[in-house]
Amino acid sequence: MKSNSDEITITRDSIIQRSGDVVSREIMGELIIVPLVSGIGDMEDEIYTLNETGRAIWERLDGQQNIGDIATSLAGEYDAPDGEIERDVQGIVTELLRRRMVIAT
Repeated sequence: MKSNSDEITITRDSIIQRSGDVVSREIMGELIIVPLVSGIGDMEDEIYTLNETGRAIWERLDGQQNIGDIATSLAGEYDAPDGEIERDVQGIVTELLRRRMVIAT
């Protein structure tokens, strides 16, 4: 993975884990991510909501599986093409990295 202030690149082999600076809770069927420290997200103390697909990705960001493995697992679960799912996973993970809600290991 390559990262600077303007560019974040996620590959199939990237391993990502949830940041210890956030907690997640289910509220009314949605997964809510809440920062524990200031400066996480776009604004201080921002709350971030994930839909069903985002939640499925979030739950797999355990620092053990790479992006390719996560995509393959989700493709089987959702009966969707691996390539399409992998692009979705990379997009969501890139956004979470940008917001510092996950970290590359």
